[in-house]
Amino acid sequence: MTEKLLINLTVNGAEHELVVESRHTLVDVLRHHIGLTGTHVGCEHGICGACTVLLDGAPVRACLIFAAQAEGHDVRTVESLAPDGEMNDLQRSFSAHHGLQCGFCTPGFLMLAEGFLDEHPAPSREEIREAVSANLCRCTGYQTIVDAIEDCARRRTGEAR
Repeated sequence: MTEKLLINLTVNGAEHELVVESRHTLVDVLRHHIGLTGTHVGCEHGICGACTVLLDGAPVRACLIFAAQAEGHDVRTVESLAPDGEMNDLQRSFSAHHGLQCGFCTPGFLMLAEGFLDEHPAPSREEIREAVSANLCRCTGYQTIVDAIEDCARRRTGEAR
């Protein structure tokens, strides 16, 4: 018999009281219990980064965290970037620079970049390359993703191109 837990999660600013199995990962609960399907399930081993979310502002792999471990923490998913249905500046930059192709890895890259830019508001291209190397993309070759993040950082800091 699988142990069931009553947990309270704060996801994108909303409180959720849930009964989950102790073995359920955060990505499973986000997708199947809360209905936030923007966080994608890729390798389920923490390698690809498709499931990246922000936990207290830091990028984490939602496939490697049990949902119960996220209790008491602030979880942000890709849906938090456009709560009113309008793309935020990072999403617009990814679109403008063609930093997405099939789109499967895009939510993970967006959340990785959002957390990274919060910590490093004016990063160098090399710092951006290092950060994005944590996630896998089979379509873009990363150059356009780096361009998008660099452009967004410049716009956020008001730096001229």
